[in-house]
Amino acid sequence: MVETERQLLEAIRNGEQAALRRLYERYADYAMAIGLRYLPERDEVRDVLQDSFVKILTSIGQFSYHGEGSLKAWVSRIVSNRAVDYLREHQRFVLVSGIPDEADDTVTDNYLTGASEAMPEGVPPDVLLEMIGRLPANYRTVLNLFVFDGQSHREIAQLLDIKESTSASLFFRAKKMLAKIIKEYLNEQGI
Repeated sequence: MVETERQLLEAIRNGEQAALRRLYERYADYAMAIGLRYLPERDEVRDVLQDSFVKILTSIGQFSYHGEGSLKAWVSRIVSNRAVDYLREHQRFVLVSGIPDEADDTVTDNYLTGASEAMPEGVPPDVLLEMIGRLPANYRTVLNLFVFDGQSHREIAQLLDIKESTSASLFFRAKKMLAKIIKEYLNEQGI
């Protein structure tokens, strides 16, 4: 029988040490995938995950359960926030000039606006993750916060200490650049 989030939380709150290990095992791969969306280098992601799980394990007592899936969402938010903190501490955000003019963003429109759960046709998930990893850090960060974490440009601007219009501009540029990368990939694959 699969342990529910509620059962796992009860075991943790009852002091069951093995439950902390089960929490880690349950969400480690998921957290790694989130981290890789922000930071393409696995060593950097491992640092972020270590900090994230320390935060998760030390603050689990303050977590407020709101139904199945809320623990996973909480873990996701912590990992995303830690990844953004890491980027702010270790990398400069710079505007990259030169938006690809010929990029057709119809390939990415549904996917990046959340209008569709489908991956861009012909692009495996691991390849798409690698493509996102090739974007400049600021583009990648805004894209992740907007598309995957569902934050508004206002929230992103506050989080990154930038203007709301800068967030929108970075997202637009990320979308154009990613569309170009996807188009090149599809051409190489003969799709």
